[in-house]
Amino acid sequence: MDRRQALKHVAAAAGLAAIGMPALAQREPFNTLDPVQSTEDPSRIEIIEFFHYGCPHCRDFDPLLEAWLVSLPKDVYFKRVPAIWGNPKLKALARFYYAAEATGDLHTLHGDVFAAFQTAHVALDKPEGVQEWVASKGVDADKFMAAYKSFGIESKLSRADQLARNFRVQGVPTVAVNGQYTTSASLTGSHENTLKVVDELIAKVRQSRG
Repeated sequence: MDRRQALKHVAAAAGLAAIGMPALAQREPFNTLDPVQSTEDPSRIEIIEFFHYGCPHCRDFDPLLEAWLVSLPKDVYFKRVPAIWGNPKLKALARFYYAAEATGDLHTLHGDVFAAFQTAHVALDKPEGVQEWVASKGVDADKFMAAYKSFGIESKLSRADQLARNFRVQGVPTVAVNGQYTTSASLTGSHENTLKVVDELIAKVRQSRG
């Protein structure tokens, strides 16, 4: 499902229909970015997962990604960037992500958010739903909501939205490698293959650095 169709589903259902993968014909199992995007630490290889909590594909990919991250090489670092695409529901879910990151609760909550939102239909795109759910998970709800409503989160949301535009992300999950390449299951054939291609692209970047 392409971005336009998916966002129509988002507007129609709180559960958020799947954001699909890019439908571009591509011989290689990855896209090459032009221009190359800057990274936070040029001395290391940056991996970004563009995702959102309403995406079933991201939910399926997440356990594979978490297992892959366990053996991440020292010269590689990883971060997630929530996709927003100007959509209010996706922005609210991204706000949840950054609030959890700011309070140090992301590791505790992240793996449960997909099921809570997609299966249990917890209103994590609304402040009252967020407050009730994080409290049920043993998180300091007052501290969490203070971060959720903070100005600092607003700047992160703007940055995330701009990054997705810069990387020309049309579907999730999409993985970007060092600001030079993007890949996804639509290009590789499966989530498992996506991680294999990411490994190959990391090696490619490493080789180009000599």
